[in-house]
Amino acid sequence: MALDAAHAAAASQHYPLGALYVVATPIGNLADISLRALHVLTVVDCVACEDTRHTQSLLRAYGVDKAAHQLLALHQHNEAQNAQLVIERLRLGQRIAYVSDAGTPAISDPGARLVAAVRAQGLVALALPGASSVTAALSVAGIAADQADSGQFVFAGFLSPKATVRASEVAALAREPRAVVLLEAPHRIEALAAALAALGDRPVTISRELTKQFEETATVHAGAMTAWLQEQPNRTRGEFVLVLHPIAVPADAASEQRVLALLLAELPLKTAVKLTAEITGAPRNALYETALALRRPTP
Repeated sequence: MALDAAHAAAASQHYPLGALYVVATPIGNLADISLRALHVLTVVDCVACEDTRHTQSLLRAYGVDKAAHQLLALHQHNEAQNAQLVIERLRLGQRIAYVSDAGTPAISDPGARLVAAVRAQGLVALALPGASSVTAALSVAGIAADQADSGQFVFAGFLSPKATVRASEVAALAREPRAVVLLEAPHRIEALAAALAALGDRPVTISRELTKQFEETATVHAGAMTAWLQEQPNRTRGEFVLVLHPIAVPADAASEQRVLALLLAELPLKTAVKLTAEITGAPRNALYETALALRRPTP
């Protein structure tokens, strides 16, 4: 039994009272739940969730029995208000789990406002990591060979549904040298593909229905994405995660970046830029922008 294994593996850990447990749930495949998540879902006093009916079905699939009054709806429309209810219960010493409909909460899903409110009150929020469409898509995109020495990426999430705004966002992405992760729903994927066509030959890895029976991942040029979608009728179905590959860096620029990175590890930013410019002959303004990007924290 999964619950027996979960309790055996996780019960020895301390689970403090009055704590919020932010629990990742599967993004499609029910088997992608952690043993610790199963254990915590059985011991918490309440499960706050986007959709109580969806979560009740999920819990029952694992044999976790929660009464209706132990589920609290907390979604994008009531998150600020119901966060206060969660805080009141935490102050009473209850353990509360928060789950979104799928994946890791607060990543293009509700949860961030709840966690911020809990922490602002000096209360504890603990992460139970697990399934995430973002990291899943990156892991099968194969971008390491593209020049991404630093492994950095940008999570852009959903672009605007408005065509003019989306076009401006794509224009900004064209200037972003790092890998970019995008999310899209099936009813807007063709519109997004049309907008991304402006990126031409830039590779994009398309993952749809990740972890599900008919999942599919392919890498095409951004300009060919519409044609790829139209090759088979079912390719416009399911939830999408897209990874724009990093912009290829010329060999000389790559060498400049390596020198800059080494100096940044030992020296103040301005000094590192000055010395890199003297060593490589690269323009100081461009090196300064690169240095700022290298100093940004990795998502």
